[in-house]
Amino acid sequence: MFVFFNVDLGIYHYFGGWGFSDLRFDCRIPITQLKNSDSLSSLKPKSRSEMKTGHKYQIDMGDMKVLPGPRPRTTKRPLWIIILVSMVCVFLICAYIYPPSGTGACYIFSDKGCRVITDWLPPSPARELSDAEIASRIVIREILNTPFVPLKTPKIAFLFLTPGSLPFEKLWDNFFKGHEEKFSIYIHASKEKPVHVSRYFAGRETHSDEVIWGKISMVDAERRLLANALHDPDNQHFVLLSDSCVPLHNFDYIYQYLINTNLSYVDCFKDPGPHGNGRYSKHMLPEIEMKDFRKGAQWFSMKRQHALIVVADNLYYSKFRDYCKPGLEGHNCIADEHYLPTFFHMTDPEGIANWSITHVDWSERKWHPKSYGVQDVTYELLQNITSIDVSVHVTSDERKEVQRWPCLWNGVQRPCYLFARKFYPEALDNLMNLFSNYSSLSA
Repeated sequence: MFVFFNVDLGIYHYFGGWGFSDLRFDCRIPITQLKNSDSLSSLKPKSRSEMKTGHKYQIDMGDMKVLPGPRPRTTKRPLWIIILVSMVCVFLICAYIYPPSGTGACYIFSDKGCRVITDWLPPSPARELSDAEIASRIVIREILNTPFVPLKTPKIAFLFLTPGSLPFEKLWDNFFKGHEEKFSIYIHASKEKPVHVSRYFAGRETHSDEVIWGKISMVDAERRLLANALHDPDNQHFVLLSDSCVPLHNFDYIYQYLINTNLSYVDCFKDPGPHGNGRYSKHMLPEIEMKDFRKGAQWFSMKRQHALIVVADNLYYSKFRDYCKPGLEGHNCIADEHYLPTFFHMTDPEGIANWSITHVDWSERKWHPKSYGVQDVTYELLQNITSIDVSVHVTSDERKEVQRWPCLWNGVQRPCYLFARKFYPEALDNLMNLFSNYSSLSA
């Protein structure tokens, strides 16, 4: 007759508590070997204290003795750590292969947007340039590296973009008077032949075509004006103006401001919102990537070398001609707001000042800027505009980020604006009365 029982062996200490291993022995002992009841009890620990001391228990089974050792401890790693590491690895691989294309997701990780994510990613391999890109870069490089030959009396070319007559010719006549050797005038009248009241404007019209707001025809008119003005080698600086523009300073101040600097004043900033990068078309690839897409007001002032590369450009111009237009694939792209800012950002970013010298008031946040009537034109208004020395841009995304930078002229902070728009024609008399006063503020 036998007594059957199981014995659990291998008592071990686990995370500060006691546990038992899975090692079991099925013991079968003849009952005749059990002399008394104490024999059975000898097979068990006497007390809990003995268990805690880690004593080993010896079992006599005939001539066989079993001395079980402690069970080897299995190293266990929490499953959640493995899952977390795997998810991070998958995220990094996906972020590299499929970089963020929208701004919303980027701001989840940082208020600085996608730049924080892409800064630590490995750089993309250099793209092989097309024949057209190579040729374009060579031409641009040669023009920009051409040594500047100083002239005895360099001139400023004033380029007027207008649908017809210029309502402020009388004011401009006063502005130009006495400086005939320092300026030239070119007029692009897109709808009707202008009627002139100033001798400085008579006979200064160029060949003109119809101009439609928002379309490439606006850029075509700008390039046409530049091409005509470049015929005169004395023209060293080129200023684009509209029929609603007026000067904010006298001629001498503006002449010294433009001639004595080596920068072009082209408005240029990055707008991640719907009215900025939201207008970008992937058809512009590979020459123009979204990261290089820029926005700015069309009213520029540029040096001769920059005017030359604008007229010579066909590669980047053709991209905006074909793929930047209102209503194309749901992108209301305005060519004159993006072509020049993007072009100069890609070709000579250090050569532009990133702001326009023509003041425009967008504070009403409408499709068109604020216009000034008779009641608006006061000495205080003009004084306020001429005292602004910080350029401000606001992005069109939900964050409405305000971008500010000082207007530096040869390293010195100075007023940003030399001209202003938009003024109604009926404001002429007020402007004429105030001109001698406000234009002398910075003389």
